[in-house]
Amino acid sequence: MQIQNLNALVDTVRHEIIERYRPGEDDPHLKVLQAAHISDDEYFSHMVLDDLNLIIRDIREAHKKDSESAPQTTVADELKENLEAVENFKGSRDEKLVVLYCKQLGINYKNLSDEEFRWLIRILQKSKKTGTPISQRKKR
Repeated sequence: MQIQNLNALVDTVRHEIIERYRPGEDDPHLKVLQAAHISDDEYFSHMVLDDLNLIIRDIREAHKKDSESAPQTTVADELKENLEAVENFKGSRDEKLVVLYCKQLGINYKNLSDEEFRWLIRILQKSKKTGTPISQRKKR
């Protein structure tokens, strides 16, 4: 009802200006008063949309850390960070590969026993993708 009252007031002022001053159709003051009309539908749609945006923002904030939510860092960021850490690691190529795989899998490299480390090196040496020979044995 208040919107209708405001629109009626604007119409009254607009008609009074037209009656009293007889401005042309291109008068900027009349255009401002015409633009001041508020549509009921637009007003309520805007109000509901504002409320929904606040609710959605609150829900998103509350569920940012859920397992289904996207992580703050991307896989590419993590890989880049891991590669930089491995690049600064002092050791052989095989040791660097072990460190990289441990980082990617979330294993603390320093907690590996010597035997576990040697097994990881042996396993990596069997891979065709690491660039090391599959076997060091000679054929008979």
